[in-house]
Amino acid sequence: MSDFPAEPYRIKSVERIRNISREERERKIAEAKFNIFQLRAEDVYIDFLTDSGTSAMSDNQWAGLLEGDESYAGCKNYYHFEDTIRSITNFKHIIPVHQGRAAEHLLFSNTLKPGDLLPSNTHFDTTRANIEYTGAEGVDLVIEEGKDPQADHPFKGNIDLYRLKEFIKKSGKEKIPLGMLTITNNSGGGQPVSLENIRKTSEILRSNGIPFIIDACRYAENCYFIKTREKGQENRPIIDIAREVFSYADGCTMSAKKDGLANIGGFIGINDDQLHEKITNSMILVEGFRTYGGLAGRDLEVIARGLMEALDEEYLAHRIGQVREFGELLRSLGIPIVVPTGGHAVFVDAAALAPEIPRHNFPGWALTVALYREGGIRAVEIGGVMFGKRSAEGKDLFPPMELVRLAIPRRVYTESHFKYVSGVFERVMSDKKIIRPLKITYEAKFLRHFTAEFAEI
Repeated sequence: MSDFPAEPYRIKSVERIRNISREERERKIAEAKFNIFQLRAEDVYIDFLTDSGTSAMSDNQWAGLLEGDESYAGCKNYYHFEDTIRSITNFKHIIPVHQGRAAEHLLFSNTLKPGDLLPSNTHFDTTRANIEYTGAEGVDLVIEEGKDPQADHPFKGNIDLYRLKEFIKKSGKEKIPLGMLTITNNSGGGQPVSLENIRKTSEILRSNGIPFIIDACRYAENCYFIKTREKGQENRPIIDIAREVFSYADGCTMSAKKDGLANIGGFIGINDDQLHEKITNSMILVEGFRTYGGLAGRDLEVIARGLMEALDEEYLAHRIGQVREFGELLRSLGIPIVVPTGGHAVFVDAAALAPEIPRHNFPGWALTVALYREGGIRAVEIGGVMFGKRSAEGKDLFPPMELVRLAIPRRVYTESHFKYVSGVFERVMSDKKIIRPLKITYEAKFLRHFTAEFAEI
């Protein structure tokens, strides 16, 4: 694990972690009803549950905390936050929120109504839930290669442009208030979207009078992939690529807990004056005043600084190289993963790893339980539990892929941690009986994976 740039930073502060005994882990996961979301973080050794809000902040960001202006309205940090985001996106209105799903809620509750359709490459869990909460439907139109874990394609996050055109023609543009792209495409393996695909998506949507919104959680990582994989982009600064990406859109939502390198926060960027007014009026009810959006002034400052740090090319080369090398380490052990690796996580193909477990017994979720039981590792299933549904007739409907995401927090773990995880995978692979089928004993209507309860079969 050495064929990528060394960390472009020195470690200045550390956090103690401990690995409780296997017997304790057995008891803890049973008490959690076999749901890794219900575990206490202190009982987890290596936490790959998410890369959202789990980054290690820089000395520059910590210094920014001390410059927090906690005035209720018009704090100075908001204007630094606004200027920084506008310098990257050039959107007219920049609206802070406490995290990405708040941005989704505010945007969709002011644009969607029952029966509406919202196409994207692939909507992630909170995005889809916020769409469905309005009575609308999120529609995934990712290219076919994006549904195949082993397909070798540099931009598996691309939307299928032909299907998008046909979808608009068949559905009628009056039924489609917005179109979206998620960059990178989290649900499909953290796969990037090409600059050409973003531009052509914009052309299709705008030619039909449909506003184009980017889910920009990991836009900096996506821009690095554009620079390193797309012909003609290799000599451009990352920030120039980012500015071109946003120039094709009418707005964006962003959780700054990813490529903002912050532990909390997000924003909406929008050009439409009337929509901005609607969102502002709504947010005062649920998020707070327009210039703080549910955040402290110090958080706004941390995000402003983190957004610029995440565009640093040396940081991105290490970040994406670290994920790639971890993926290659697992592949060398025979672990089936989504290839090529994405920007923020290694995605294990649980259906290929445990083909003996049928989809209705949730092999991906079963693997997350096994990883915790064997090694204190917390990962997250992106498959039949997270995205599965039941038809009106009671039939289980499953997404194309059954994945387990090992999301890598930014600037947190080192090479020895990844070697430890690979050793746990070796033990699991040597005795597949460790992966035990499951059945759901409780589930909520929306986002069931957060609170579902299971029993092992």
